[in-house]
Amino acid sequence: MKKYLALVLAMVMSVSVLAGCGSDAAKPEATPAEDTATEERTKLIVGFDAEYPPYGYRNEAGDYVGFDLDLAAEVCSRRGWELVKQPIDWDAKDMELSSGSIDCIWNGFTMTGREANYTFSEPYVDNSIVFVVRTDSGIKTKADLAGKAVMTQSDSSALTALTNEEDNEENLALAASFSSLEQTPDYNSAFMNLEAGSTDAIAVDIGVAQFQLTTRGDVFTMLEEPLSTEQYGIGFRLGDTELRDQVQVTLDEMLEDGTFDEIAADYKDYNLDQMVCLGK
Repeated sequence: MKKYLALVLAMVMSVSVLAGCGSDAAKPEATPAEDTATEERTKLIVGFDAEYPPYGYRNEAGDYVGFDLDLAAEVCSRRGWELVKQPIDWDAKDMELSSGSIDCIWNGFTMTGREANYTFSEPYVDNSIVFVVRTDSGIKTKADLAGKAVMTQSDSSALTALTNEEDNEENLALAASFSSLEQTPDYNSAFMNLEAGSTDAIAVDIGVAQFQLTTRGDVFTMLEEPLSTEQYGIGFRLGDTELRDQVQVTLDEMLEDGTFDEIAADYKDYNLDQMVCLGK
């Protein structure tokens, strides 16, 4: 009888243990996406090239300033976020974004040709790629660049415009006429090389060109014929539509109440007020 009671008790305990395991297994585990969905954003980490005036650069006081950073600051202020200005090496921007070190690339970032690699905001600036030469160089047109040394920033839209092999015969022929097409990590170095005479021309975004022409007097001249035209957008990780939409809604509000144009007007010396295309 004792053996029989012991057997029944063991069977009951086994069923209880199995039922307990079954209950635990049936509980749905929170996925990382569910965890992050419940977290409220408190800051926005903006990746930018700190030597890319007037969009993002360090001023004489050592502070990071610029048109794009001003826009980002207003967006963050309205949304109650802390703005973290994160200078990056432009060549490493994709790694910084994919790793989560930054939340977006907001720095005169060309959308053209990159649409499949990022989730972009709506375009907010119309931009052209132009050539800048020394005023005393005698170079007046793109044809005059034949046999000349031309410099641009590594991984820039200007470099793409001169090297992209898809439907780009005219620009490829132009690049082939140069004595060399050199790359530099930043445009400040390029303009120092141009002023020193170690390169003959720079292919650069028009906003950056206007900044240099405004701040360096009559040393440089911009050729009238553009190399190409493009638009700027804010680049987010591919698929991050939630953050993109939050930023876009706030930018649209800024455009509606006139704040966007007021910020652009602060940079009218560089023609940024004329290049704004958001909402147009």
